[in-house]
Amino acid sequence: MRRIARENVPCALAALACCGVVGWLGLTTFVWGDYETEALPAFTALVHGHLADFLRLAPAYGGSLVERAPFALVPGLWGGGSLAVYRAVALPCLLACALLAVVLVAHMRRSGNPLPARALAVLICAANPLALKALELGHPEELLGACLCVAAVLLAAEGRSLWAGLALGLAVANKEWALLAAAPVLLALAPRRRAACAAFALAVAAALLAPLLLAGSGGFAAAARASATPPGTIFHPWQLFWFFGHPAGTGASPSEAGAVVGPAWTGAISHPAILAVGALLGLALWWRQGRGSAIGLRPALLALALLLMLRCLLDTWDTGYYMLPMLLALLAWEATGPPMRLHPLAALATALASLTFLWLPNHASGDVQAAVFLAWSLPLAALLAQRLSLPGAQLAPGIRNRLRRLAAQEMTVRPFSKPLRTS
Repeated sequence: MRRIARENVPCALAALACCGVVGWLGLTTFVWGDYETEALPAFTALVHGHLADFLRLAPAYGGSLVERAPFALVPGLWGGGSLAVYRAVALPCLLACALLAVVLVAHMRRSGNPLPARALAVLICAANPLALKALELGHPEELLGACLCVAAVLLAAEGRSLWAGLALGLAVANKEWALLAAAPVLLALAPRRRAACAAFALAVAAALLAPLLLAGSGGFAAAARASATPPGTIFHPWQLFWFFGHPAGTGASPSEAGAVVGPAWTGAISHPAILAVGALLGLALWWRQGRGSAIGLRPALLALALLLMLRCLLDTWDTGYYMLPMLLALLAWEATGPPMRLHPLAALATALASLTFLWLPNHASGDVQAAVFLAWSLPLAALLAQRLSLPGAQLAPGIRNRLRRLAAQEMTVRPFSKPLRTS
């Protein structure tokens, strides 16, 4: 135990320091962010002891508010105001990133990765520029959902079906896009353990969301249905359908970000298409790899990264922090692989995403932003799909082991009437 603590303490301190810097920079205010209009009324009601109003005022991602509700009560110990509450409910999300960094770095250290690779993993996981964007826009829950999805796959690959179900259930209740992690998590388990994991995940998510459905008088359900078919008025440049849009008004130019409205059909198919792609890819992986055994940790993480990348491409609401879960899944896939000096895909994708979502909006039109985004996101999605379809990824571990045993069978030959035994 002491040896484990001694090995992980430096990484834990570095990850906490990174999260502290991100929190210090991103939690200065919640004004003009989504938190002010969506989550603040519910948390304010909770702080004042109005539990029914808290449940009634919760937004479509109210499950995340339920999960973080205990943290909202902590500032009351010293009389903290609304800003203190916002920082308190963001704390578990930042701590989740720090914990995931420690877990990944521990795996990398056992695999023999050098110090620069481990340091880069900590930076991508705990000090990602897109995490800062999520805090500034008032959506710290995106960090929590990303870490829970990756953790669910890691736990499933170790055969911990109930713990994986717990992480998956918490992720789905946190935000509905985590349904994309269901197929990778279940396929990473042995077939006999999948039903227990799915049932436990469903029970956890239902336990967190049921109070919202009962107390919300249909408000929470209506908000969830509205997010399932988003209106064309929210139409960002960083998605596949941007060039099908049209100007929002007579004074707006289609080349200006935010001044374009999408066709009605984009809102009707965007989110359903994401779920359909997730189901189809999961079914294909099950058919080709996971019918008889688990598909393995790395193929599951790679499938998760691909699904989250496709989510960004297909979602007309796509914004900077939507890319963060994909980056963490991609980092986990590289971190659990062979030792390497750096993590080229995760580092390059983080750099390109930061350029696209943080710098480019202030220096380029919406059309240019969309073109730049598609120029690197489509090849990345194609690369992930190609790596997922490699023969080494297609064969389940059990099948590969049987092939190795078959190749190692003993043979006997008799050259010049003298037996020779070999394999």
